[in-house]
Amino acid sequence: MSPSRLIVALLLIVSSISVAQARTVWVDDQIYLPLRSGAGTQYRIVQNAMPSGTPLEVLETGSEYSRVRSPQGNEGWVANQYLSNEPIAADQLKEARQQLQNARERADELSSELAKVTEQRNELQSAENNLSSRTEQLQAELTRIKNVAADSLNLERRNQELVQENQRLTNELEVLTAENARLESSRESDFMLLGAGLVFGGVLLALIIPMLKPSRKTDNWA
Repeated sequence: MSPSRLIVALLLIVSSISVAQARTVWVDDQIYLPLRSGAGTQYRIVQNAMPSGTPLEVLETGSEYSRVRSPQGNEGWVANQYLSNEPIAADQLKEARQQLQNARERADELSSELAKVTEQRNELQSAENNLSSRTEQLQAELTRIKNVAADSLNLERRNQELVQENQRLTNELEVLTAENARLESSRESDFMLLGAGLVFGGVLLALIIPMLKPSRKTDNWA
């Protein structure tokens, strides 16, 4: 094997070993930015080691540097290349994690509320079933009461008819009683008149019969 081929083979072996040992890493964006009195690195540092994610109020913007105010109230210049219009990835990740945590907590709350609502729904459904059953019972009771009331009205009407019939019969009985009394009195009067007539007839007969017998003088003449 030629030296060139040997070198290529060694390079392939080394590269394969390197690929096998390679792993994924992430660049740390954590920096500490100094706040300077002027727009350049030659100016003195007003505030040192501002960590990444520090919010700065922009007072003046230049081509390479901007004048800002720190949360501590210090004013100075920083390079534009270290400034971002959005929070750093770490802060965004922290906020995203917080939002995720809040979402999980909210999901747990909603799940608990859902369980309560489901339980309440089941209770309401049970109560509705009980009310439906009770309504049917009350409807049946109402129907029975209506029937009883109708029977009562019929009985009342029949009772009134019987009272009227009784009153009519009572009136007729009174009339018949009076008529019977009148007839009884009339019959007694007739009996008395008949008796008187018989007595009077007997008296007349007693007076007439002797007059009808012939006298002895008359017989002699004959």
